[in-house]
Amino acid sequence: MNISHHTAIVKHIATLCGFDYCGIARAAALDDDARRLETWLSKGMNGSMQYMENYFDLRVNPVKLVPGAKSVITLLFNYFPSASPSPDTPRISRYAWGNDYHEVIKAKLKWFLQEMKLQIGEVSGRGFVDSAPVLERAWAQRSGLGWVGKNGNLINKRSGSFFFIASLIVDTELEYDDPVAKDYCGSCRKCIDACPTGAIHENRVVDGSKCISYFTIELKDMLIPDEMKGKFNNWMFGCDICQEVCPWNRFSTATNEMAFEPIPEILNFTTQDWEELTEESFKKIFKNSPLKRAKFNGIKRNLKFISS
Repeated sequence: MNISHHTAIVKHIATLCGFDYCGIARAAALDDDARRLETWLSKGMNGSMQYMENYFDLRVNPVKLVPGAKSVITLLFNYFPSASPSPDTPRISRYAWGNDYHEVIKAKLKWFLQEMKLQIGEVSGRGFVDSAPVLERAWAQRSGLGWVGKNGNLINKRSGSFFFIASLIVDTELEYDDPVAKDYCGSCRKCIDACPTGAIHENRVVDGSKCISYFTIELKDMLIPDEMKGKFNNWMFGCDICQEVCPWNRFSTATNEMAFEPIPEILNFTTQDWEELTEESFKKIFKNSPLKRAKFNGIKRNLKFISS
């Protein structure tokens, strides 16, 4: 068994798949992260996102999630768009401008695992992208791919934070990357000061139950709390404010992935266009879009909230 050769194969496959960064860490329990997550949940900062309380043991220990796991491969995929929306269109988080990233990245992970089996031999594992109990940012940090900033996002020194994070947990022993990724936030507090709902706390804790993304995507109630009136800054789906003000995102470059090319309506629809949109047209135009998560009624609710 040539661990070094196998590691080189993994890194090469990552490049072939179009991933921008690949880091590898030893599969082990995330004890410190477990304590932080437990505290965060106990304070109710997950709001109505009760799914975050599920499978706690699996979330903090990849060996329980994938029996026999030896390595966690973390992959970053750039989604930063080259286009800009019309100034009068309701705002949508950049990650949702193109096709649903779950489907795009899952297909890449499936091919990745197949290639590992083809080139290395008997490899067993599972791929995850924001759809299972995996602490992706913690693993990215452990793999030396960046640090978790004050806004809770993984920040890469060379490229910023507009990345999807994917994980492959495998039973193959590999060479592990240096986990030391220096924190370069320093005394900067731009994200803290810019958050209109006060969701970003001083101690690197983000209160998910106060985030605009939570209210516009995760909250399934038909009423958004009145105390949030006037605080959404025209964000209809998600929010990028804390990333837009982050100095490290001056290094962001446009993605080459065609699947993440913006849907024209997202760039050009005015408030009136959105108001006149029928459910039938919504399902047709956004059938491959992350906007489906909020559903037609959720989008209408959000639009009414930011327009009133």
